[in-house]
Amino acid sequence: MNDTQVMLGHGSGGSMMKRLIDEVFYKAYGSEELLTGDDAAVLALGGARLAFSTDSFVVTPHFFPGGDIGRLAVCGTVNDVATSGATPRYISCAMVLEEGFPMEDLLRICASMRDAAEEAGVVIVTGDTKVVGRGSGDGIFINTSGVGELAPGVNLSGAFCKPGDKVLVSGTLGDHGITIMSCREGLNFQADIQTDAAPLNHLIAAVLDAASHVRCFRDPTRGGLASTLNELAAQSGVDIEVSEESIPVKPAVLGACEMLGYDVLQVANEGKMVCVVAPDEAEAALAAMKSSAYGKDAAIIGEVCEISTPERGPRVSLKTTFGSKRVLDMLVGEQLPRIC
Repeated sequence: MNDTQVMLGHGSGGSMMKRLIDEVFYKAYGSEELLTGDDAAVLALGGARLAFSTDSFVVTPHFFPGGDIGRLAVCGTVNDVATSGATPRYISCAMVLEEGFPMEDLLRICASMRDAAEEAGVVIVTGDTKVVGRGSGDGIFINTSGVGELAPGVNLSGAFCKPGDKVLVSGTLGDHGITIMSCREGLNFQADIQTDAAPLNHLIAAVLDAASHVRCFRDPTRGGLASTLNELAAQSGVDIEVSEESIPVKPAVLGACEMLGYDVLQVANEGKMVCVVAPDEAEAALAAMKSSAYGKDAAIIGEVCEISTPERGPRVSLKTTFGSKRVLDMLVGEQLPRIC
């Protein structure tokens, strides 16, 4: 590890974060379960198979159009557990509160977490509370962990993608990241832009019912779609090619990205899911996504390919609207700090 200190970019979801995980965390305590690199660990306990995941939320501001840090925390953990194909059951909640944080805001956040948990069908069963002195935090940080139950025969991983498989996304990209940035910087867009934070476990269950050969799910949070696809390509040792024309993006979000100089494919999402599925089941998986309240804008956006140049390794490429191709890299550095 050449870096001498932790930087914001190490939490970006991009290449700096990958280096931190690979060279620090994996080397220090990389168990077999951790080294799979998926969003949830699959664990055997007696005769049961469980999925387990944890996440921390430090977003600022704490409240934003369409949601708040509480809804984000529950939905984020539910979605990470659900990517394994498990049915999320239980969540823990640990809060780090700064002295002076308004009790009214805390009550509002807790109510939001309750509502999100009820929507997802999970129960918050345990937690922890710590209070730090004024100036030692940023109001509130939340850690949530989730446990889910895996049905027999369900076995998903980013390492299972095969050439010919189709790549789907459950809806429009960039909504959450641009919502946070517009709030943080006081930008006033004419169009209504709000977070996409949502529990997607029911959408995932519908896709699994419709398509028996789903390879994996992954939520494109920090680092956006570009970083997620690069992770999957590296895990499976494949190339992935997506079509810019097929990727759903709201015009207002695309316009905001162009104005701010962001690549919308590297902007964070909190209520979208990437799915890789066998080619003959892609249409069935798409129909299942569209049947969900959170999947009406779902689309097939590309496919998995053989590595065209073995010596250079896996690559993700984008076929542009002009007919050319460009490499779609992982996010480098920190584009939008503390968006979740």
